[in-house]
Amino acid sequence: QVQLVESGGGLVQAGGSLRLSCAASRSIGSINYRGWYRQAPGKQRELVATITPGGSTNYGDSVQGRFTISRDNAKNTVSLQMNRLKPEDTAVYYCHVNYGNTWNPGNYWGQGTQVTVSS
Repeated sequence: QVQLVESGGGLVQAGGSLRLSCAASRSIGSINYRGWYRQAPGKQRELVATITPGGSTNYGDSVQGRFTISRDNAKNTVSLQMNRLKPEDTAVYYCHVNYGNTWNPGNYWGQGTQVTVSS
């Protein structure tokens, strides 16, 4: 079983920056994409950003232009640089890996790391 371990969450003032990192406990084959999702209290989990092994990225509308996702395939890591943070970015952030194919897909999730942005 693969474990995804997030780090880098915390408390920051509005306008500040944080960097989240996620490391997999071992190599994962057939990765389709790695990404970050978040869930605020009382809200559904939502997409933050995803990145393919080739480097193609996708961002949620609310973070476009402020957040940057990156990956290191060799080190099995994915990171999220978050700039110009807003109070509405407060949430638990989850690392995610989607792997496999159409007939046998799989997902790994991290346990989450809290990000709190104060106004």
